[in-house]
Amino acid sequence: MANKGIALIYDGNIPQILAKAEGLLLKKMLEIADKHGIIVIKDAETVEILKELPVGSEIPEELYMAVSKILAYCYNINSDFRKKVTDRYKK
Repeated sequence: MANKGIALIYDGNIPQILAKAEGLLLKKMLEIADKHGIIVIKDAETVEILKELPVGSEIPEELYMAVSKILAYCYNINSDFRKKVTDRYKK
């Protein structure tokens, strides 16, 4: 993730590209993530693939495995994320 970043959003359906950034914009995006306690994962290979997708697009099925590993990590270390996902499936 040298100087590029992707922000994902997951509402319990299909993960989507929320934002893409590099350079100074990436620095700002990381500052905002830190300020709000958003998990940041460094995965250069996944960023290289996801950067080709437009903002707002859903993650294609062939990338589910890579993104599911990221979401599983978030689920395991972040109780707020875990509660949000768990509550979503209780409905």
